[in-house]
Amino acid sequence: MRRIKKIDIGLLAVVMVLGLSGFVQANSLEDLVAGAKKEGALELYGPATLTSQGADTLSAAFNKKYGLNAKVTLHNSLNMTRDVGKLVGMAATGVPPEWDTMIVTDAHYATLWLRKLIEPYDYKSAGVDPQVIHYDNGSITFANQIVLPAYNKKTMPAKDVPTKWEDLLDPKWKDGKLGVSTATHHFARLAVGAWGEEKTTKFVNDIANQKPILGRLAELYNRLLLGEISIAVTLTDSNINEAKKTGAPVVFADAIQPVIAPAYQSGVIKGAKNPSTGHLFSIFLTSNEAQAVWEKYNGQTSAFIPGTNAYKFLHGKQALFMDQKQAKTVDKLARQYGKMLGFNR
Repeated sequence: MRRIKKIDIGLLAVVMVLGLSGFVQANSLEDLVAGAKKEGALELYGPATLTSQGADTLSAAFNKKYGLNAKVTLHNSLNMTRDVGKLVGMAATGVPPEWDTMIVTDAHYATLWLRKLIEPYDYKSAGVDPQVIHYDNGSITFANQIVLPAYNKKTMPAKDVPTKWEDLLDPKWKDGKLGVSTATHHFARLAVGAWGEEKTTKFVNDIANQKPILGRLAELYNRLLLGEISIAVTLTDSNINEAKKTGAPVVFADAIQPVIAPAYQSGVIKGAKNPSTGHLFSIFLTSNEAQAVWEKYNGQTSAFIPGTNAYKFLHGKQALFMDQKQAKTVDKLARQYGKMLGFNR
């Protein structure tokens, strides 16, 4: 069992593959800035929880840091799984991408990487720590999510709060008491991490037999607030942070382990109209300025930097981090589990 306080961070970081498939640019940071000045814009796909105000604050800090006047347009994510699938479908028919840069999880970047839809760049030459460069130089990790079951503390008695994943299989949670999101890669991470495929596949099948309510993460969060479901089988800290800001009574069942810790990553989509700006913005997200803005508006921090909220939460807990070697299996199982649960039919 892996515990974050006992692990060399380098072993947790995604392996940087030196034998690259395809051409990787090796320009300097100055070259990217010059290219971004010519492009003057960025079509940015990112989580809706960032909010337009957060995106504007990021944009202002980005332009100030590099002396730019780029127009950054945020395209809110309503369903990352669906939108990544949409991008894959568009690419298959030769349609250029709508977005230059996508801020999605490492599992979603796995889907893009496996289909060769990321534009690689020699980020190390631009000063990025190799430990946060992933998918053959295609993406950069800049923050970690926390994913656990969640519940409404005003409506659930303390004695019923689950303390392990298997508690969700209790018959009292049958027939619409549970909510399961489209983010089925959460389960796939258990399969490549602590549990293995056999145990995880049986767990997902048993969850499906509970006849849960299906929906997007934001929908499940709202159903918890309204009392329409008792437990969201997985929810992210983006939703929990929103609850904290608004005083809503939705909280994690934080005694449960292992804790799933997806990474937020940024990179440039193949065929992007503004690649220099996209690469530069991805690099910018690792800066102190961007980290402060991201934590303020979206709530996440890096699990690998002592003192951050993510580091404190995971300290001493069993935490699951995905690496590049697991990407193909996670991608396959996420689709398999989606079908088992009733998605993609």
